[in-house]
Amino acid sequence: MADTENFNPKQWIEAISSHGHGGHIGFGYHDHGDDWVELALPWRKELVGDESTGILASGPIISMMDNATSLSVWARLGKFRPQVTLDLRVDYMRAAEPNKIVYGRGECYQIKRSIAFVRGIAHHGDLDDPIAHVAGTFINMDVTA
Repeated sequence: MADTENFNPKQWIEAISSHGHGGHIGFGYHDHGDDWVELALPWRKELVGDESTGILASGPIISMMDNATSLSVWARLGKFRPQVTLDLRVDYMRAAEPNKIVYGRGECYQIKRSIAFVRGIAHHGDLDDPIAHVAGTFINMDVTA
């Protein structure tokens, strides 16, 4: 498992990429900064919501954004801490285009004692042309923090 006290988003995603929900959906690491993480979700037929259009279902995109924003909290802290999604609002601007990678950038912009505040954008490579915007909060489950 990845180092929990010196959090590195790339190493973390590589360590868990073949496990659980994220492994099944198939999103992976793309990039990160001090308070943001960007994941990539390659288009796959199994993730299509409507076969007649080839457009990805919303569920895999929402799951990727939940993970990207969660990882952004750990990136900002520089370490892993147990947390759960308290709230995640998703506003779709448009459908994801068939056969294109969807990128999900999550940013943690504020951390209080027990709550972290996040926002993010799902896109095809241009942050100024979003597929969706997200805003949410994560609650710290580490009672010793």
